[in-house]
Amino acid sequence: MKDILGKALLDYQNGNYTEDIITSTNISDEDTLPIPYLFRNYNDMPQLEQKALQLVKGSVLDIGCGSGCHSLYLQEKGFNIKAIDVSEGAIEVCRLRGIKKVEILDILNETDTFDTILLLMNGTGIFQTIDRVSEYLKHIKSLLNDGGNILIDSSDILYMYQDKDGGIWQDINANYYGELDYYLSYKGEKEAPIKWLYLDFNTLEAAALTNGLQCELILEGEHYDYLARLSSRD
Repeated sequence: MKDILGKALLDYQNGNYTEDIITSTNISDEDTLPIPYLFRNYNDMPQLEQKALQLVKGSVLDIGCGSGCHSLYLQEKGFNIKAIDVSEGAIEVCRLRGIKKVEILDILNETDTFDTILLLMNGTGIFQTIDRVSEYLKHIKSLLNDGGNILIDSSDILYMYQDKDGGIWQDINANYYGELDYYLSYKGEKEAPIKWLYLDFNTLEAAALTNGLQCELILEGEHYDYLARLSSRD
């Protein structure tokens, strides 16, 4: 991995911001991801993220922390928080921003336990494909302390398959419609595509129940997105 995201975050952190990240998927054209947005403060966060941060309690794990905007806010509020990401550059940015407990780590290798686990900015993306959802949920559940919660957001992207007349066009032989190949490029450098998963709420709820987790719809956004809270049923 070239860690394009990490390079872009480091450039911004170090005052070398000159251009934004370009994104695309196998079902959408190129779009711009403004790097300053990845450093947003609480007041600039979407309502779903603000609500998630309001629901945090106890010790916290921030999975896929990026530049650390959620972790930094919670740390300033006095929470004991650990921020993890697979991007070396992202973790270096978190350190530079003053987040005390950070680690380059894939969630499947995490072993500590927490009262709150955050998966924000399409937290289901890290599951990669529909057939790995249970693997991830089972492991993340094992990291919860008694009475703990998982706060996770995603979007139902079925609308992206809608034609001008309102009909939905899907290949019935294809994989789940929320499975995407996600591409990043920055300053002329391209990352190999990653698997990225958007889950509709009903599918997340069914997977949660299968893995012994309650699933509660907390808030719906303005564009098919939602925030859910998962908690242990044991």
